[in-house]
Amino acid sequence: MTEKVEQIVAALGQKASIKQAIYRNTFEIFQHMKDHASKIADYLSEKFEKVDPNVKIVYKEVNDFEFRIRFSGDMLIFTMHSNVTTFQHEHVIFKSPYIKEDENRAYFGQVMVYNFMADSLKYNRINDPGYLLARMMINQDNHFYIEGQRQLAFLYPDIAKNEISEDMLSDFIESAMLLAIDQDLYVPSFQKVQIIPLSQKLKNQMVAGGNKVGFQMSYERD
Repeated sequence: MTEKVEQIVAALGQKASIKQAIYRNTFEIFQHMKDHASKIADYLSEKFEKVDPNVKIVYKEVNDFEFRIRFSGDMLIFTMHSNVTTFQHEHVIFKSPYIKEDENRAYFGQVMVYNFMADSLKYNRINDPGYLLARMMINQDNHFYIEGQRQLAFLYPDIAKNEISEDMLSDFIESAMLLAIDQDLYVPSFQKVQIIPLSQKLKNQMVAGGNKVGFQMSYERD
C-alpha cells in the first residue's frame, strides 16, 4: 500500500465517521420534529374546531425525509437532506470560536422549511412559487445553526449555545408557522399576467395565485 493510499484511508475514515454520526443525529432529530409537528397540529385543530370549524390544520407524514403542515391557505413542507454538507470558509460561521476550536463542527445535516400555497399542491399548479423560510443545520454535537428569515435566525444567533432540545424543536415549528401566517399574498402585476402562452392555459396555470410579501433572508442587506 502506497503512502497516498494510506492517507486516503485515514482521511476517508475520519470524515466518513463524522458524516455518518451527523446523519444519524439529524435523522433522529427529524423524527422528533415530526412528533412535535403532529402534536401542534392536533392541538390547533382541536382548538379551532370551537373557534371556526372551517379552518383546518392538518399534519401529514410523507416519508422518512418529509412531513407537511397545512393550515388555512399555507402549506409548510419540512424536508431533511440526506447529505452532510459544510459552508465555504468565507461564511460567517467560521468566525465562531466554537467552530475555530474544531472545524469538524462545521459539518452539518440539513432540515429545510418551505412555504407553499396549499392550493398549489391541491390543484397541481406547478408554476406557483414556494419560499424557503429557513434551514436548520445540525452538527455532530447536536448544536444547530439557523439560516433564513430574520425572525427565525435572530432567535438563535450563537451556534456555541444552540443545543437541540424538545422545547426548541416545538418553538422552531411554531415560529415557522407564524412567519407563514404573517406574510400575505399580493396579486401579480397586471403586466406580468397580461400575456400567457396557450400551453400555460391548457395546464390550468393562468394565474400564479400571488406571491408572498416581505420574505428576507438573514444574510441579506437592508
